[in-house]
Amino acid sequence: MSSRPDPKEIEAALLGGEARYTRAEVVRLSGASPEFVNRVWRALGFAARGHEVPAFTDGDVEALRVTTNLLATGLLDEESAVRLARAMGQTMTRLAEWQTSILTTLSYSPGNNAEDNQLGPLVGLTKELIPEAEKLLVHIWRRQLAASVTRTLAVMEQSEDAAPNYFPLVVGFADLVSFTTLSRELDEVGLAEVVEGFEATSADIVASGGGRVVKTLGDEILYVTDSARQAAEIALQLADGVKTHIEVPDVRVGLAYGPVLALLGDVFGTTVNRASRLTSFARPGTVLIDDALAELLEGDSAYQVVGARARHAHGLGQLQPHVLRRSFEVAVPGV
Repeated sequence: MSSRPDPKEIEAALLGGEARYTRAEVVRLSGASPEFVNRVWRALGFAARGHEVPAFTDGDVEALRVTTNLLATGLLDEESAVRLARAMGQTMTRLAEWQTSILTTLSYSPGNNAEDNQLGPLVGLTKELIPEAEKLLVHIWRRQLAASVTRTLAVMEQSEDAAPNYFPLVVGFADLVSFTTLSRELDEVGLAEVVEGFEATSADIVASGGGRVVKTLGDEILYVTDSARQAAEIALQLADGVKTHIEVPDVRVGLAYGPVLALLGDVFGTTVNRASRLTSFARPGTVLIDDALAELLEGDSAYQVVGARARHAHGLGQLQPHVLRRSFEVAVPGV
């Protein structure tokens, strides 16, 4: 029988020390206002604790002190600091849950009791993986930040109408056909395997094609590119190629080109809504694109763009979809 590790010891090891400061002490030591401390704490995704409860570590104090200094120098204002805290909190929450799930799966052994299977990965994470994982995390963040800044500058230079958070992109949605039916036929484990396989394969296709995954929604993936040709290649590979890698239902894709509002790691606007609606109109295994993207692809000998029946979309009016195919494909009657 294994001895159960103390959760406080694990927490202290992960955080570099025990939680020993109350909110009032953090305010005094960091120089931050009580209101700012509360706002940042909530933005990071943590529940409020009692005023007299020691809930903060030395690391928390130092992080707030650094942030307060940035506010004092004018490099950040309070609203921007809270927005950054919210972005990091939401991102890190998902990352931590994802990593814990992977480690739990890796350490699972049918011969162990339930307690061993649940606690093993946490102990391993604390004692062995954190130092190296932390280095990887910072490196990957820097790589992604460099790519994001470079990409944003390039897009803004290409368009006279571009603004820091508002610029033209190609938006793509891809989803699994008949996912609701599939969810009734499979148990939870089988469904999770399908979803993870779809997300992983789709993300690989998008990344290798030069696009960026914005988010995944189980049976659906949202991605963007700044190139019409890249978007077309990714879409056709998603519609044709996902099934060659994993056993999933048909995939259908919708693409739209136009201005989008890029905010908090997501994209918003009519272009996004148009791409989503085109996906719902698409037949299994096909790609539908809007007028704007069809115009950009006009004259590209690699593709066939065939007008389809106009459809009414609530809130968007009349949409004129176009079927996107590779040039060597045989047209399907009735499209």
